[in-house]
Amino acid sequence: MAQPPCFDLIFFGGTGDLALRKLLPALYYRHRDTKDCSGWRIIAVSRQALDTGTYVAMVHAACKRFIPAKDFDEAVWAQFATRLEYLAIDATVPGDYAKLATALADSAERIRVFYLSTAASLFAGICDNLAAANLVTGLSRVVLEKPLGFSLASATAINEAVAKIFTERQIFRIDHYLGKETVQNLIALRFGNSIFEPLWHRAAVRDVQITLAETVGVGDRGEYYDRYGALRDMVQNHALQLLCILAMEPPSSIDPDEIRDEKLKVLRALRPFTADDVRNKIVRGQYRAGAIEGRAVPGYLDEPGIPEGTTTETFVSMRVDVDNWRWARVPFYLRTGKRMQERMSEIVINFRAVPHAILPGNDAGNVNRLVIRLQPDEGIELHVLAKVPGADMRVKPVKLDLDFAETFKTRQWDAYERLLMDVISGNLTLFMRRDELDAAWTWIDPIHAAWAAQSDPPKPYSAGTWGPTASSALIVRDGLCWKEES
Repeated sequence: MAQPPCFDLIFFGGTGDLALRKLLPALYYRHRDTKDCSGWRIIAVSRQALDTGTYVAMVHAACKRFIPAKDFDEAVWAQFATRLEYLAIDATVPGDYAKLATALADSAERIRVFYLSTAASLFAGICDNLAAANLVTGLSRVVLEKPLGFSLASATAINEAVAKIFTERQIFRIDHYLGKETVQNLIALRFGNSIFEPLWHRAAVRDVQITLAETVGVGDRGEYYDRYGALRDMVQNHALQLLCILAMEPPSSIDPDEIRDEKLKVLRALRPFTADDVRNKIVRGQYRAGAIEGRAVPGYLDEPGIPEGTTTETFVSMRVDVDNWRWARVPFYLRTGKRMQERMSEIVINFRAVPHAILPGNDAGNVNRLVIRLQPDEGIELHVLAKVPGADMRVKPVKLDLDFAETFKTRQWDAYERLLMDVISGNLTLFMRRDELDAAWTWIDPIHAAWAAQSDPPKPYSAGTWGPTASSALIVRDGLCWKEES
């Protein structure tokens, strides 16, 4: 990546978990690995009554906690700390923005990034207050964290309010999954290699599985999570964005709008769910008490901040159909949940079996498979059949494993490192355009409406499992199974 220009990066929610756990450690790495950081300034904004010295100590403790010891250098930290500044500002109070105006008074010609790591309900008010304080310039950008809205109507209201202040090319709707090296390698895999693209269609692909599994519960996010649930928190953004990259047509170039145009076509090709489809093709679950890595954990209803008897889902699996020529009749299975057996995010492309099996061991279950791992370790596996050593011609599955860390011998950038640098450089490729967001909510909203009308409770599953048994039944009905069950 080219040397980033001078910039002022203003974090609203600067004392929050995301800023301390992800954003500031990411900037520490970029500071450490960039030749000249003299033009960088990071201003944290929050309503907590802190001074800059106290805030710097807070960030120091967070970086030591979330950055591996081998990567943390006190001398580098001391230089990085000189870039930090803290302002006690209540984002809902217009008069408080005078402090920010004073801090930015001499930097109108610099790139100015306003990162809104706050509740989405505050986005419109913050943008209005920034404009009223004359802080929005032609070189400004605004970063909106997900989930952006609660429904199509709420997302539209937020987008319209932000669009009064910022142009579409100044708005960066962030999804950190798109910053992962493996997701970008998926684009390289498809469009940079001649061996895969000819097979990337209904004639060769049997099914596609996308799994985003977490072992953690809701923790101290109970109040937030119970309002949104797994469908809004994970499927509407992360899972659908991965599906779009997998299913989109080859763009004519890597221009941001060329790529986003193709993703939008996929979203518009998603088959809408009828009420019967919601009942038959979607499984929602809620975790009960169980064990994670041998440690007893409580059920969702026993977590702090969770209302008694709530029906919010912590797990969703679904069959999705993409109604276009490339993917007709190829099922896409999406699955996400909390308190599952493993922390794992992966994409599995199962190819069709050979039309006539002549070798012993080459039964219907032994198909070629491409596995793209997003976390905890990033890499790509290609599963093929190979001959078992010996006299006969029996075959068995083996895998070719590309481990990025082992292959490239360099530290992989964290997703937020890349996305922050993309914001500063003005590269919109890995960010959602407004019409993409509208299309995603248009597809998601009827699912929630059907759940509300049916009043069926989520299916229980024990913490430490792969979700409700109905999730396995969902895919078995198509004569298939999840990867770990094969």
